[in-house]
Amino acid sequence: MTNHIIKFCFALLLICSSATAQQKTSFKFDFGEATAAKGYIAITPQTIYSDAAGFGFINAADIKAVTRNKKNSITSDFITGSKPFFFSVKIPEGNYDVKVTLGDINGTSATTVRAECRRLFVQNIQTKKGEIKTETFTVHVKDSLIRDANGNVVDKVKLKPREINYFHWDNQLTLEFNDTAAKVCAVEITPNTKAITIFLSGNSTVVDQDREPWASWGQMIPSFFQPQNICIANYAESGETLSSFKSAKRLQKLLSLMKAGDYLFIEFGHNDQKQKGDGIGPFTSYKRDLKFFISEVRKKGGIPVLVTSMNRRTFDSSGHITNSLGDYPEAVRQTAKEENVTLVDLNAMSKIMYEAWGPEQSIKAFVHYPANTFPGQDKKLEDNTHFNTYGAYEICRCIVQSIQDSKLPVIKYLKPGITKFDPAHPDAVENWYWPQSILMAAVKPDGN
Repeated sequence: MTNHIIKFCFALLLICSSATAQQKTSFKFDFGEATAAKGYIAITPQTIYSDAAGFGFINAADIKAVTRNKKNSITSDFITGSKPFFFSVKIPEGNYDVKVTLGDINGTSATTVRAECRRLFVQNIQTKKGEIKTETFTVHVKDSLIRDANGNVVDKVKLKPREINYFHWDNQLTLEFNDTAAKVCAVEITPNTKAITIFLSGNSTVVDQDREPWASWGQMIPSFFQPQNICIANYAESGETLSSFKSAKRLQKLLSLMKAGDYLFIEFGHNDQKQKGDGIGPFTSYKRDLKFFISEVRKKGGIPVLVTSMNRRTFDSSGHITNSLGDYPEAVRQTAKEENVTLVDLNAMSKIMYEAWGPEQSIKAFVHYPANTFPGQDKKLEDNTHFNTYGAYEICRCIVQSIQDSKLPVIKYLKPGITKFDPAHPDAVENWYWPQSILMAAVKPDGN
């Protein structure tokens, strides 16, 4: 009986895979209640997401349409909201260029756009009265099915229970429109098969954290790269080690999508150091697993990049960071040298940055908040491993600076105007801007 059930479930996966291949992949949406522009699908506040429709808002209680004139134009009207609002589109996995048209022909606007699990793309785009702006970004959409070169489903990622409700791992692209006056006139979505994909593997310090106040560098880095040329594909997950990432088939999944010239950034260590047993350690099992990752990426024609784990916020009495990661960062350094792989020494850079902040100021970069700061949070939060959005962004700046210093070829696709970052002089927290999502949690991610 069990074998019959397994065969039936696998057949369903094949059917779903075939159906996915038939899905529409390009869309043009005109937001508002005036007549939709030619070739566009009309989106009103009543357009609620359903699988049957394949697109719509997933929280529409606080949104409204504003019409400035009746012209058949995408800029004649828009949709806005008193709170952040989400728009979702059923779409096959892959890389997509998303073009958003923002503004108000009779007023001003300010819009921040994130995708999937709070992945930052467009930050505080402001328009003057009567001004319309378009912004384009390239986003990776994924599901948990593993397919062969012909598109046949051959396996599945072993997701953790909490991942089931994430805005990634599903068959949808979900956009979050946020800020003080988000005004969305139109959204266009087109596949992008040519962009270099930078895959990310790692733990809770890398993953796209789905809820405030937690954040990681992986969800900040898309905002640093030029759209259409680079796409960030974040496959990290909280609590993962190199070995569990592999056994859960996360590595297999991303390798199934990797093409020659793509990258894989590899950052583990926080959880690996807690593993026990014969032959387990930084210079044995950990290095062996690192070299396996490197080898598998190279087989696909990809480019591996090793990242040492950032420090925890562990100060001694003299204001210096103590090493809480043992020999694991050194094992990464040795492996990078032995395998001739680019190294991002985030461990060294984070030590400099934390000590520049000092014990008191550094609290502002981590999840440290009094009780009742967030809904349902009846106890104070004191997390010295995981970052808030400011800390995650500063860690990301370290990553980007190291990419520049290492002269990785992808530096030509960084957005213009990115200034040199010195971790000894981090950005002032007072200058950080992040309009909060409505999705919040009082429970810390896995890992420490």
